[in-house]
Amino acid sequence: MADIMNLLGICRKAGKLTLGMDEVKGTVHSGKAYIVLVTKDLAERSKSEISRVCEEHGTPIYEIPESMYDVGAALGKVYGIMSVTDAGFAKATVKRLTS
Repeated sequence: MADIMNLLGICRKAGKLTLGMDEVKGTVHSGKAYIVLVTKDLAERSKSEISRVCEEHGTPIYEIPESMYDVGAALGKVYGIMSVTDAGFAKATVKRLTS
């Protein structure tokens, strides 16, 4: 799934990727998040918390097959929760995750 990590790297460089629980919750609350992504090894408590916020605001949430450390290697910092704040990047990410 290096394809997903490459896309998220481009998304981050474009300033359209938000990282971390508090920041992602902020984008969901403000309606700026098109999708939320969580890593496969994110703690259940954190998954539950962000899932609840996404459900309240109708924001789709997807689990990516990478670990937090894979994200860290690709993006420079270890994160388990991300949001995509651009419609085009969100559509491309979902397409890669579901195909």
